[in-house]
Amino acid sequence: MKNKRSRLQVITEILRSSVVGSQEELLNLLADRNLSVTQATLSRDLKVLKVSKTPLANGTYKYVLPPVTKTVSPTGNLSTFTSHGAVTSIEFSGHLAVMKTKPGYASAIAWDIDNKGASEILGTIAGDDTILIIPREGVTREAILQLMDMTFSNK
Repeated sequence: MKNKRSRLQVITEILRSSVVGSQEELLNLLADRNLSVTQATLSRDLKVLKVSKTPLANGTYKYVLPPVTKTVSPTGNLSTFTSHGAVTSIEFSGHLAVMKTKPGYASAIAWDIDNKGASEILGTIAGDDTILIIPREGVTREAILQLMDMTFSNK
């Protein structure tokens, strides 16, 4: 599969709906969906998605995605997206979005946003705790908020 974003979405769907204990098992599930992926690519994808293994009661393990929560901002009119508590807010100034993070997280989160390959985002600029999100012309605030929800729920 050529489209990394689509492949990551399929892997996320599989991990949310099935108990998967090994990369070999996940490769077979992807093959069932007509997705041919090498073990090395799958390993990199699992790293990008921040997938970890957790033990089950029967002594085996399963892959799990990191937890994500979504809350409403104190102003009540903008959504705030948090992934492991690293993102604290998102606000808009005209066409641009400004995302605040905990100190030291902005660069990694901006890289993640850029590498999701969303056509709605032209690019990001990151400091230590702030990310400037530059949407393409005609993209609404609501579309950006939806995209951020999708971006962080797919990690």
